[in-house]
Amino acid sequence: MIEGQANNRWGLTLTTHISILSPTAILGYGFPEASFREGLSRRPSAIAVDAGSTDPGPYYLGAGQSFTDRDAVKRDLALMIEAGLDLSIPVLIGTAGGSGAARHLRWCLDIVQDVLLDLNRSAHVAHIAADQSVEEVTRALAEGRISQLGPVKPLTERDIIDSTCIVAQMGVEPVIGALNQRADIIVTGRCYDPAVFAAVPIRAGYPEALALHMGKILECAAIAAVPGSGADCMLGTLDHDGFVLEALNPDRHCTVTSVAAHTLYEKADPRYLPGPGGVLDLTSCRFEQIDQRRVRVTGTRLNPSERYTVKLEGAKPVGFRTIAIAGIRAPDLISQLDQVLEDVRRTVFQNFQSIDEADVSVIFRCYGRDAVMGELEPSRDLDPHEIGLVIEVVAATQALADTICSFARSTLLHFGYPGRQSTAGNLAFPYSPSDISHGVVYEFSLYHLMTVDDPVSLFPITVDLMGARQ
Repeated sequence: MIEGQANNRWGLTLTTHISILSPTAILGYGFPEASFREGLSRRPSAIAVDAGSTDPGPYYLGAGQSFTDRDAVKRDLALMIEAGLDLSIPVLIGTAGGSGAARHLRWCLDIVQDVLLDLNRSAHVAHIAADQSVEEVTRALAEGRISQLGPVKPLTERDIIDSTCIVAQMGVEPVIGALNQRADIIVTGRCYDPAVFAAVPIRAGYPEALALHMGKILECAAIAAVPGSGADCMLGTLDHDGFVLEALNPDRHCTVTSVAAHTLYEKADPRYLPGPGGVLDLTSCRFEQIDQRRVRVTGTRLNPSERYTVKLEGAKPVGFRTIAIAGIRAPDLISQLDQVLEDVRRTVFQNFQSIDEADVSVIFRCYGRDAVMGELEPSRDLDPHEIGLVIEVVAATQALADTICSFARSTLLHFGYPGRQSTAGNLAFPYSPSDISHGVVYEFSLYHLMTVDDPVSLFPITVDLMGARQ
């Protein structure tokens, strides 16, 4: 990092460029120590990592559990925290515990405390809560401050009340607020993925558009390299006109295609990336291969929103799940499978007439034919030679889900169909017992936008001295 001559509006010394080290795509996914040490040798101004996502589905938010392993997270944090304290640079963690709710935040903070004790070090640790109360969200709904995000149902008060947890996705402003309180380590609740990477450069006076775009790519670390990996390090170096991305493992390199492709992903429109407070305009972006390993990006613009909005995420329980996994290798059955499965479903409900079909879901997922894309599968008319079948039942209680799944499985196992020549079972089971009780099923009850007047007030910041008492 090269020192400059002027001060910015935060009262900080400006520099000609600033570097952010991203160790891994998700905290707990791991990274090679050699790549990490190479990144540290470049004297970055911060170490930042994303720790969560909605990609694994609503269960982890609703149940308050992490989708990453505690020991794996502790291993990553031990390296990051020791390096951050040694270099006197902040360590920033976005969406703690995978979903960023209060239980996830506490889980991550406990690991931070363990790491500091193991290192016999102390640090000022900021944590930023993202939980939103039922009362606040209900009031926002009544005031017309909540809108749909994509093809979701309009929000109802019942959805809000039934949610076991509701979080809002913070932008860079609360993270900058924690930096202003001189935190050594910042652990956020649910956070806009690029925010922890962009906060330090934005606070230092660099263009917000470029910082957020760089953060968009850094949050997945070396996935934007060739070959891509979510378990390896990436360095982003930002100046006032653009930024440079570099994979830190000598076996990987950034290309115009790999960086541009990562810019385009996870967006409904490849030209625009909406986020808290504005929309990144990528229509004038330029990607330049500056050597065999590095790519420079310029031309990103930010269009501020007229009204500041944050994304709400909530999850509610909808029942209990039981599944059975089986294989089908009989061509005569595969050729008429749709009709046979419909007959089995009808038989199930004929035998349990007291059950309302609206309260119990019986789903057959046919892997090898259309289990991934369903009705959108363009090759559905091809005849597979085998099918992996998942029988899934969701019901009001675990006992009922177990019963219905067992009955559906046994009915299909010996179901007679036209042209059947065998007298043995129709299904091959890889596991015994064949039925697996999964427990509570959650669905996203909120996936909406909420308009706010203040981008910080919803996200209280607390700073504590943690670790060994010196």
